[in-house]
Amino acid sequence: MEFKSFLDYLQLEKKYSQKTIIAYKNDLQNFQIFNYKKFEQKKIKDVNYSQIRSWVVSLVSDKISNKTINRKISSLNSYYKFLLKIGEIKTNPLNEHKALKTKSTIQLPFSENEILNVLNPKNFENSFQGYRDFLILDMLYSTGIRRQELIDLKIKNIDFSNTRIKVLGKRNKERYIPLLEFTISLIKEYLEHRNKLKNIKSNDILFLTSKGKKIYDNLVYRITKKYFSGYSTKLKKSPHILRHTFATHLLNNGADLNSVKDLLGHTSLAATQIYTNRSIEEIKKVFKKSHPRNKA
Repeated sequence: MEFKSFLDYLQLEKKYSQKTIIAYKNDLQNFQIFNYKKFEQKKIKDVNYSQIRSWVVSLVSDKISNKTINRKISSLNSYYKFLLKIGEIKTNPLNEHKALKTKSTIQLPFSENEILNVLNPKNFENSFQGYRDFLILDMLYSTGIRRQELIDLKIKNIDFSNTRIKVLGKRNKERYIPLLEFTISLIKEYLEHRNKLKNIKSNDILFLTSKGKKIYDNLVYRITKKYFSGYSTKLKKSPHILRHTFATHLLNNGADLNSVKDLLGHTSLAATQIYTNRSIEEIKKVFKKSHPRNKA
């Protein structure tokens, strides 16, 4: 396979997740198929920019979003950079490429009232599923962990004595996140119900389905949407919005950007700064409170 050495590089050196590697592979194979059908050329390492441009035009005509197209081209660009690194090609055909313009969408965090309304014990049944759902939502908000990090969380990585969890993030990078006392209590209550499950198939994993299997992406999304639908009119109700809310609420209440960066597991401040967008009402409050002319 033409891309095997590149995919091995992503896994072994870059430490990318299997999900990300599959996405790269699909993007490269899609271009390979297009290139063969259009230009009867099997190896995409030998293409020129006009051929790539033809692919972009075809994707646009198929009504693929600019954001998705940019991601596909980014996969291709990474492949060519790898080929340059190992000396397989002399120039990157994407050197002069400019990304397509995309609409910037602001992801609105949940308000503190929305969080308080949802994370009310009265909303959750006194059952395994009720305690599990409550803990999932509480941990997404109180720790800001990614959905996949939550799914992969192991019982042994909960440090009760030091009230923290060890999280395995992107590229297998470990970090510690403190836990609130309330969350610690929830974990202990949930574990009591979890231990009563029959036929547990993933003994080391914290969050399980009622059948004893490891939870999965779509389940976490459905849980988030289910509970927030009754208390929020925001269009997007996802685990990522809870992560966004975690960061926004910390920053709004005086946390410094570097601390939030470390908690989120970001490698640079630039990635964290997207969470600093405050609501217009918050901006108005700060403006009115701080502007000298308003104190006259």
